[in-house]
Amino acid sequence: MLSSVTALTMLSCAIAAATALLIWRAVANRRNARASAGKILTTTKPLANPSATRTDRKRLRDLGIIIGKMPTGENNAITDVPGVKVGHKTIVVGDGELVPGSGPARTGCTIILPHDEDLWNTRVSAGHFVLNGNGCVTGLDWITESGFLEGPIGLTNTHSVGDVYNGLTAWMQDQFPQIGNTDDSYLPVVGECDDSFLNDLRGRHVKEHHVKEALESATSGPVAEGAVGAGTGMSCYDFKGGIGTASRRLSTEDGGYTVGVLTNCNHGDRDELLMGGVPVGRLIEERMPAGHVEGSIVIIVATDAPLSPRQLNRLAKRASMGLARTGSVAHHSSGDFIIAFSNGRKTYRDCEDAVRNLPELADDYINPLFTAAAEATEEAVLNAICMATTTVGRDGNTAYALPVEQLPTLFADYGSRLQNIGK
Repeated sequence: MLSSVTALTMLSCAIAAATALLIWRAVANRRNARASAGKILTTTKPLANPSATRTDRKRLRDLGIIIGKMPTGENNAITDVPGVKVGHKTIVVGDGELVPGSGPARTGCTIILPHDEDLWNTRVSAGHFVLNGNGCVTGLDWITESGFLEGPIGLTNTHSVGDVYNGLTAWMQDQFPQIGNTDDSYLPVVGECDDSFLNDLRGRHVKEHHVKEALESATSGPVAEGAVGAGTGMSCYDFKGGIGTASRRLSTEDGGYTVGVLTNCNHGDRDELLMGGVPVGRLIEERMPAGHVEGSIVIIVATDAPLSPRQLNRLAKRASMGLARTGSVAHHSSGDFIIAFSNGRKTYRDCEDAVRNLPELADDYINPLFTAAAEATEEAVLNAICMATTTVGRDGNTAYALPVEQLPTLFADYGSRLQNIGK
Protein backbone atom coordinates (compact mmCIF):
# COMPACT_ATOMS: atom_id res chain seq x y z
CA MET A 1 0.00 0.00 0.00
CA LEU A 2 1.30 3.45 -0.99
CA SER A 3 2.16 5.89 1.74
CA SER A 4 0.15 9.11 1.93
CA VAL A 5 3.26 11.10 0.93
CA THR A 6 3.82 8.92 -2.15
CA ALA A 7 0.16 9.18 -3.15
CA LEU A 8 0.20 12.94 -2.82
CA THR A 9 3.39 13.12 -4.87
CA MET A 10 1.86 11.00 -7.65
CA LEU A 11 -1.31 13.11 -7.60
CA SER A 12 0.73 16.32 -7.84
CA CYS A 13 2.68 14.94 -10.81
CA ALA A 14 -0.53 13.93 -12.56
CA ILE A 15 -2.03 17.41 -12.04
CA ALA A 16 1.18 19.05 -13.28
CA ALA A 17 1.23 16.85 -16.37
CA ALA A 18 -2.41 17.59 -17.14
CA THR A 19 -1.83 21.31 -16.64
CA ALA A 20 1.22 21.25 -18.91
CA LEU A 21 -0.79 19.46 -21.60
CA LEU A 22 -3.55 22.07 -21.40
CA ILE A 23 -1.02 24.92 -21.61
CA TRP A 24 0.71 23.25 -24.57
CA ARG A 25 -2.60 22.88 -26.39
CA ALA A 26 -3.53 26.50 -25.70
CA VAL A 27 -0.19 27.75 -26.99
CA ALA A 28 -0.46 25.56 -30.09
CA ASN A 29 -3.98 26.79 -30.76
CA ARG A 30 -2.85 30.38 -30.34
CA ARG A 31 0.06 29.79 -32.70
CA ASN A 32 -2.21 28.20 -35.27
CA ALA A 33 -4.66 31.06 -34.98
CA ARG A 34 -1.90 33.60 -35.37
CA ALA A 35 -0.51 31.75 -38.37
CA SER A 36 -3.95 31.56 -39.93
CA ALA A 37 -4.46 35.27 -39.37
CA GLY A 38 -1.20 35.97 -41.15
CA LYS A 39 -2.01 33.87 -44.18
CA ILE A 40 -4.00 35.05 -47.12
CA LEU A 41 -4.43 31.78 -48.97
CA THR A 42 -6.44 28.95 -47.40
CA THR A 43 -5.59 26.19 -49.84
CA THR A 44 -2.91 23.68 -48.91
CA LYS A 45 -2.16 22.72 -52.50
CA PRO A 46 1.28 23.66 -53.89
CA LEU A 47 1.30 27.05 -55.61
CA ALA A 48 2.40 27.32 -59.20
CA ASN A 49 3.68 30.81 -58.45
CA PRO A 50 4.44 31.24 -54.75
CA SER A 51 5.25 34.92 -55.22
CA ALA A 52 1.69 35.81 -56.21
CA THR A 53 -0.74 34.23 -53.77
CA ARG A 54 -3.39 36.91 -54.13
CA THR A 55 -4.90 38.84 -57.01
CA ASP A 56 -7.64 40.94 -55.38
CA ARG A 57 -5.39 43.93 -54.78
CA LYS A 58 -6.57 47.53 -55.04
CA ARG A 59 -4.78 50.83 -55.35
CA LEU A 60 -5.29 53.35 -52.59
CA ARG A 61 -7.89 55.42 -54.45
CA ASP A 62 -9.82 52.30 -55.43
CA LEU A 63 -10.24 51.76 -51.68
CA GLY A 64 -11.76 55.22 -51.34
CA ILE A 65 -8.67 56.72 -49.68
CA ILE A 66 -7.59 60.03 -51.21
CA ILE A 67 -4.13 61.43 -50.57
CA GLY A 68 -3.61 65.16 -50.92
CA LYS A 69 -5.64 67.83 -52.68
CA MET A 70 -4.33 67.85 -56.25
CA PRO A 71 -5.86 65.88 -59.15
CA THR A 72 -4.03 62.91 -60.61
CA GLY A 73 -3.09 62.29 -64.22
CA GLU A 74 -5.07 59.87 -66.38
CA ASN A 75 -3.35 56.73 -65.04
CA ASN A 76 -2.14 58.15 -61.72
CA ALA A 77 1.32 56.97 -62.75
CA ILE A 78 4.74 58.30 -63.71
CA THR A 79 3.80 57.56 -67.32
CA ASP A 80 1.28 60.43 -67.19
CA VAL A 81 4.30 62.63 -67.90
CA PRO A 82 4.31 62.63 -71.72
CA GLY A 83 7.01 60.43 -73.20
CA VAL A 84 7.87 58.50 -70.02
CA LYS A 85 7.70 54.71 -70.28
CA VAL A 86 8.20 51.88 -67.76
CA GLY A 87 9.17 48.24 -68.30
CA HIS A 88 9.56 45.36 -65.84
CA LYS A 89 11.21 41.96 -65.82
CA THR A 90 10.06 39.74 -62.95
CA ILE A 91 12.14 36.69 -61.97
CA VAL A 92 10.53 33.98 -59.81
CA VAL A 93 12.50 30.72 -59.76
CA GLY A 94 12.46 27.80 -57.30
CA ASP A 95 11.24 27.53 -53.73
CA GLY A 96 12.28 26.08 -50.38
CA GLU A 97 15.67 26.13 -48.71
CA LEU A 98 18.23 28.67 -49.85
CA VAL A 99 21.15 27.33 -51.85
CA PRO A 100 23.40 30.38 -52.14
CA GLY A 101 24.06 31.13 -55.77
CA SER A 102 21.31 28.83 -57.02
CA GLY A 103 18.04 30.09 -55.55
CA PRO A 104 15.22 30.50 -54.83
CA ALA A 105 15.06 33.78 -56.78
CA ARG A 106 12.51 36.51 -56.10
CA THR A 107 13.88 39.51 -57.93
CA GLY A 108 13.92 41.41 -61.21
CA CYS A 109 14.56 44.78 -62.78
CA THR A 110 12.54 47.85 -63.68
CA ILE A 111 13.46 50.36 -66.37
CA ILE A 112 12.27 53.96 -66.74
CA LEU A 113 12.65 55.65 -70.13
CA PRO A 114 12.65 59.44 -69.58
CA HIS A 115 11.28 60.45 -72.99
CA ASP A 116 10.31 59.03 -76.39
CA GLU A 117 12.95 60.79 -78.48
CA ASP A 118 16.48 59.66 -79.35
CA LEU A 119 17.73 58.46 -75.94
CA TRP A 120 21.39 59.19 -76.63
CA ASN A 121 21.27 62.46 -78.51
CA THR A 122 18.50 63.99 -76.40
CA ARG A 123 19.46 64.70 -72.81
CA VAL A 124 16.99 65.82 -70.17
CA SER A 125 17.72 68.04 -67.20
CA ALA A 126 18.16 66.13 -63.95
CA GLY A 127 18.92 66.50 -60.26
CA HIS A 128 18.94 64.30 -57.19
CA PHE A 129 18.83 64.21 -53.41
CA VAL A 130 20.34 61.61 -51.07
CA LEU A 131 18.25 61.47 -47.90
CA ASN A 132 20.35 58.66 -46.40
CA GLY A 133 23.29 57.20 -48.26
CA ASN A 134 23.50 53.58 -47.14
CA GLY A 135 23.08 52.30 -50.68
CA CYS A 136 24.04 53.04 -54.25
CA VAL A 137 22.76 54.72 -57.38
CA THR A 138 25.36 54.73 -60.13
CA GLY A 139 25.82 57.79 -62.32
CA LEU A 140 24.92 60.40 -59.70
CA ASP A 141 28.34 62.07 -59.94
CA TRP A 142 27.76 62.86 -63.61
CA ILE A 143 24.22 64.07 -62.95
CA THR A 144 25.66 66.40 -60.30
CA GLU A 145 28.39 67.62 -62.64
CA SER A 146 26.43 67.94 -65.88
CA GLY A 147 22.84 68.39 -64.75
CA PHE A 148 21.68 65.90 -67.39
CA LEU A 149 20.23 62.40 -67.56
CA GLU A 150 21.58 60.44 -70.52
CA GLY A 151 19.52 57.33 -71.19
CA PRO A 152 17.27 55.04 -69.11
CA ILE A 153 17.14 54.57 -65.34
CA GLY A 154 17.45 51.01 -64.02
CA LEU A 155 16.26 49.60 -60.68
CA THR A 156 17.19 46.19 -59.25
CA ASN A 157 18.58 44.36 -56.20
CA THR A 158 21.88 45.22 -54.53
CA HIS A 159 24.05 42.49 -56.06
CA SER A 160 22.62 42.88 -59.57
CA VAL A 161 23.59 46.51 -60.07
CA GLY A 162 26.57 45.47 -62.21
CA ASP A 163 24.49 43.18 -64.40
CA VAL A 164 21.85 45.86 -65.00
CA TYR A 165 24.64 48.38 -65.66
CA ASN A 166 26.10 46.00 -68.25
CA GLY A 167 22.68 45.32 -69.72
CA LEU A 168 21.93 49.00 -70.17
CA THR A 169 25.37 49.58 -71.68
CA ALA A 170 24.98 46.70 -74.14
CA TRP A 171 21.49 47.85 -75.19
CA MET A 172 22.56 51.47 -75.66
CA GLN A 173 25.63 50.39 -77.66
CA ASP A 174 23.40 48.29 -79.93
CA GLN A 175 21.01 51.19 -80.42
CA PHE A 176 23.74 53.79 -80.89
CA PRO A 177 26.97 52.35 -82.42
CA GLN A 178 28.75 55.70 -82.03
CA ILE A 179 28.83 55.36 -78.22
CA GLY A 180 32.43 54.78 -77.09
CA ASN A 181 33.55 54.86 -80.70
CA THR A 182 33.15 58.20 -82.43
CA ASP A 183 31.13 59.67 -79.57
CA ASP A 184 31.28 59.93 -75.81
CA SER A 185 31.12 57.01 -73.37
CA TYR A 186 27.90 56.10 -71.57
CA LEU A 187 27.39 56.09 -67.79
CA PRO A 188 24.20 54.18 -66.82
CA VAL A 189 22.07 55.19 -63.85
CA VAL A 190 21.13 52.15 -61.73
CA GLY A 191 19.60 52.14 -58.23
CA GLU A 192 19.42 49.22 -55.81
CA CYS A 193 17.56 47.87 -52.79
CA ASP A 194 18.40 44.76 -50.73
CA ASP A 195 15.88 41.94 -51.34
CA SER A 196 17.85 39.23 -49.49
CA PHE A 197 15.02 38.39 -47.06
CA LEU A 198 13.15 36.75 -49.95
CA ASN A 199 15.77 36.42 -52.68
CA ASP A 200 19.01 34.54 -53.24
CA LEU A 201 21.05 37.72 -53.43
CA ARG A 202 24.34 35.89 -54.08
CA GLY A 203 22.88 34.28 -57.19
CA ARG A 204 22.73 37.59 -59.11
CA HIS A 205 19.83 36.20 -61.06
CA VAL A 206 19.21 39.36 -63.12
CA LYS A 207 21.14 38.98 -66.37
CA GLU A 208 21.78 41.25 -69.33
CA HIS A 209 19.03 39.65 -71.40
CA HIS A 210 16.51 40.39 -68.63
CA VAL A 211 17.43 44.07 -68.85
CA LYS A 212 16.88 43.99 -72.61
CA GLU A 213 13.47 42.38 -72.10
CA ALA A 214 12.49 45.08 -69.63
CA LEU A 215 13.68 47.80 -71.99
CA GLU A 216 11.80 46.39 -74.94
CA SER A 217 8.62 45.90 -72.90
CA ALA A 218 8.60 49.52 -71.67
CA THR A 219 5.31 51.27 -72.42
CA SER A 220 3.30 54.31 -71.48
CA GLY A 221 -0.11 53.98 -69.82
CA PRO A 222 -0.87 51.98 -66.63
CA VAL A 223 2.14 50.65 -64.71
CA ALA A 224 2.22 47.26 -62.98
CA GLU A 225 2.84 47.70 -59.25
CA GLY A 226 3.76 45.70 -56.17
CA ALA A 227 5.70 42.45 -56.50
CA VAL A 228 6.91 43.05 -60.04
CA GLY A 229 10.23 43.88 -61.65
CA ALA A 230 12.75 45.31 -59.20
CA GLY A 231 10.05 45.16 -56.51
CA THR A 232 9.55 41.39 -56.67
CA GLY A 233 11.54 40.66 -53.51
CA MET A 234 11.07 43.92 -51.63
CA SER A 235 9.34 44.51 -48.28
CA CYS A 236 7.95 47.78 -46.93
CA TYR A 237 7.00 48.57 -43.32
CA ASP A 238 7.10 44.79 -42.66
CA PHE A 239 4.47 44.17 -45.33
CA LYS A 240 5.18 43.12 -48.89
CA GLY A 241 6.42 46.15 -50.81
CA GLY A 242 7.88 46.85 -54.22
CA ILE A 243 6.95 49.12 -57.11
CA GLY A 244 4.46 51.94 -56.65
CA THR A 245 3.55 54.93 -58.77
CA ALA A 246 1.31 58.01 -58.75
CA SER A 247 1.00 61.40 -60.45
CA ARG A 248 -0.36 64.90 -59.99
CA ARG A 249 -1.53 67.39 -62.59
CA LEU A 250 -1.27 71.12 -62.04
CA SER A 251 -4.11 73.46 -62.89
CA THR A 252 -4.06 75.47 -66.10
CA GLU A 253 -3.36 78.57 -64.04
CA ASP A 254 -0.27 76.88 -62.58
CA GLY A 255 0.98 75.79 -65.99
CA GLY A 256 -0.87 72.50 -66.52
CA TYR A 257 2.30 70.50 -65.89
CA THR A 258 2.41 66.89 -64.67
CA VAL A 259 4.57 65.39 -61.93
CA GLY A 260 4.88 61.60 -61.87
CA VAL A 261 6.62 59.42 -59.29
CA LEU A 262 7.76 55.80 -59.29
CA THR A 263 9.14 54.15 -56.16
CA ASN A 264 10.85 50.89 -55.32
CA CYS A 265 9.87 50.47 -51.65
CA ASN A 266 11.93 48.30 -49.32
CA HIS A 267 12.05 50.31 -46.10
CA GLY A 268 10.51 50.98 -42.70
CA ASP A 269 9.30 49.24 -39.53
CA ARG A 270 5.70 48.14 -39.10
CA ASP A 271 4.83 50.54 -36.29
CA GLU A 272 5.94 53.52 -38.41
CA LEU A 273 3.46 53.04 -41.26
CA LEU A 274 1.04 55.91 -41.76
CA MET A 275 -1.66 56.01 -44.41
CA GLY A 276 -3.31 59.39 -44.75
CA GLY A 277 -2.26 60.14 -41.18
CA VAL A 278 -3.82 56.93 -39.81
CA PRO A 279 -1.26 54.77 -37.90
CA VAL A 280 -2.13 51.63 -39.86
CA GLY A 281 1.12 49.92 -38.88
CA ARG A 282 0.19 50.07 -35.18
CA LEU A 283 -3.40 49.03 -35.83
CA ILE A 284 -2.52 45.85 -37.75
CA GLU A 285 -0.38 43.57 -35.61
CA GLU A 286 -0.82 40.30 -37.49
CA ARG A 287 1.03 39.09 -40.58
CA MET A 288 4.45 40.05 -39.26
CA PRO A 289 7.36 38.49 -41.15
CA ALA A 290 9.68 36.10 -39.32
CA GLY A 291 12.62 38.38 -39.99
CA HIS A 292 13.41 41.96 -40.88
CA VAL A 293 16.15 43.23 -43.21
CA GLU A 294 16.78 46.95 -43.03
CA GLY A 295 16.05 48.12 -46.54
CA SER A 296 16.00 51.15 -48.79
CA ILE A 297 13.87 53.14 -51.22
CA VAL A 298 14.63 54.61 -54.63
CA ILE A 299 12.29 57.35 -55.82
CA ILE A 300 12.10 58.59 -59.41
CA VAL A 301 10.37 61.93 -59.99
CA ALA A 302 9.51 62.96 -63.54
CA THR A 303 7.95 66.16 -64.83
CA ASP A 304 7.37 68.03 -68.07
CA ALA A 305 7.76 71.38 -66.33
CA PRO A 306 10.89 73.15 -67.63
CA LEU A 307 13.01 72.94 -64.49
CA SER A 308 16.77 73.48 -64.27
CA PRO A 309 19.07 71.00 -62.48
CA ARG A 310 19.10 73.35 -59.49
CA GLN A 311 15.31 73.33 -59.36
CA LEU A 312 15.19 69.56 -59.84
CA ASN A 313 17.47 69.11 -56.84
CA ARG A 314 14.89 71.07 -54.88
CA LEU A 315 12.02 69.02 -56.32
CA ALA A 316 13.79 65.80 -55.28
CA LYS A 317 14.00 67.07 -51.70
CA ARG A 318 10.23 67.59 -51.62
CA ALA A 319 9.70 63.97 -52.58
CA SER A 320 11.36 63.05 -49.28
CA MET A 321 8.61 64.95 -47.50
CA GLY A 322 6.03 62.72 -49.14
CA LEU A 323 8.06 59.72 -48.00
CA ALA A 324 8.04 61.08 -44.45
CA ARG A 325 4.24 61.29 -44.51
CA THR A 326 4.15 57.49 -44.84
CA GLY A 327 6.12 57.19 -41.59
CA SER A 328 9.71 56.87 -42.79
CA VAL A 329 12.48 58.37 -40.69
CA ALA A 330 15.28 57.28 -43.06
CA HIS A 331 16.95 54.74 -40.77
CA HIS A 332 20.73 54.53 -40.44
CA SER A 333 20.90 51.36 -42.57
CA SER A 334 18.50 52.58 -45.23
CA GLY A 335 19.56 53.88 -48.62
CA ASP A 336 17.07 56.60 -49.59
CA PHE A 337 17.82 58.03 -53.02
CA ILE A 338 15.73 60.39 -55.14
CA ILE A 339 16.30 61.26 -58.81
CA ALA A 340 14.26 64.00 -60.47
CA PHE A 341 14.26 64.80 -64.18
CA SER A 342 12.44 67.14 -66.55
CA ASN A 343 11.79 66.12 -70.13
CA GLY A 344 10.38 69.60 -70.64
CA ARG A 345 13.93 70.94 -70.64
CA LYS A 346 16.21 69.13 -73.09
CA THR A 347 19.58 69.64 -74.70
CA TYR A 348 20.84 67.99 -77.86
CA ARG A 349 24.32 66.63 -78.49
CA ASP A 350 24.40 67.84 -82.07
CA CYS A 351 23.58 71.42 -81.10
CA GLU A 352 26.54 73.65 -82.05
CA ASP A 353 25.23 76.88 -80.55
CA ALA A 354 27.83 78.58 -78.39
CA VAL A 355 25.04 79.91 -76.18
CA ARG A 356 22.03 77.74 -75.44
CA ASN A 357 18.79 79.32 -74.35
CA LEU A 358 16.92 76.70 -72.35
CA PRO A 359 13.48 77.25 -70.82
CA GLU A 360 13.31 77.57 -67.05
CA LEU A 361 10.32 78.06 -64.83
CA ALA A 362 10.55 81.09 -62.57
CA ASP A 363 11.05 80.09 -58.93
CA ASP A 364 8.00 82.09 -57.89
CA TYR A 365 5.84 79.53 -59.74
CA ILE A 366 7.43 76.35 -58.41
CA ASN A 367 5.41 75.75 -55.23
CA PRO A 368 2.62 73.72 -56.91
CA LEU A 369 5.29 71.37 -58.27
CA PHE A 370 6.69 70.91 -54.76
CA THR A 371 3.22 70.01 -53.52
CA ALA A 372 2.73 67.63 -56.42
CA ALA A 373 6.02 65.83 -55.76
CA ALA A 374 5.22 65.32 -52.07
CA GLU A 375 1.66 64.12 -52.70
CA ALA A 376 2.61 61.78 -55.56
CA THR A 377 5.48 60.26 -53.59
CA GLU A 378 3.27 59.58 -50.59
CA GLU A 379 0.63 57.90 -52.74
CA ALA A 380 3.19 55.94 -54.78
CA VAL A 381 4.63 54.37 -51.63
CA LEU A 382 1.16 53.44 -50.37
CA ASN A 383 0.14 52.08 -53.79
CA ALA A 384 3.20 49.81 -53.69
CA ILE A 385 2.03 48.30 -50.38
CA CYS A 386 -1.63 48.07 -51.41
CA MET A 387 -0.86 46.36 -54.73
CA ALA A 388 1.83 43.97 -53.51
CA THR A 389 0.91 40.29 -53.17
CA THR A 390 2.01 37.93 -50.42
CA THR A 391 5.37 36.50 -51.47
CA VAL A 392 7.08 33.33 -50.24
CA GLY A 393 10.81 33.33 -50.87
CA ARG A 394 14.00 31.65 -49.74
CA ASP A 395 13.78 29.32 -46.75
CA GLY A 396 10.03 29.85 -46.71
CA ASN A 397 10.49 33.48 -45.66
CA THR A 398 7.20 35.25 -46.26
CA ALA A 399 6.35 38.90 -46.79
CA TYR A 400 2.61 39.22 -46.23
CA ALA A 401 0.40 41.55 -48.19
CA LEU A 402 -1.28 44.41 -46.37
CA PRO A 403 -4.88 43.32 -45.66
CA VAL A 404 -6.43 46.08 -47.76
CA GLU A 405 -9.93 44.88 -46.92
CA GLN A 406 -9.38 46.16 -43.37
CA LEU A 407 -8.48 49.70 -44.37
CA PRO A 408 -11.97 51.22 -44.81
CA THR A 409 -12.98 50.01 -41.34
CA LEU A 410 -9.70 51.19 -39.80
CA PHE A 411 -10.09 54.62 -41.35
CA ALA A 412 -13.72 54.88 -40.20
CA ASP A 413 -12.90 53.76 -36.64
CA TYR A 414 -9.86 56.00 -36.37
CA GLY A 415 -11.85 58.95 -37.67
CA SER A 416 -14.47 58.35 -34.99
CA ARG A 417 -11.83 58.25 -32.30
CA LEU A 418 -10.34 61.50 -33.58
CA GLN A 419 -13.73 63.17 -33.38
CA ASN A 420 -14.10 62.04 -29.77
CA ILE A 421 -10.77 63.45 -28.61
CA GLY A 422 -11.28 66.18 -26.05
CA LYS A 423 -14.95 65.37 -25.42
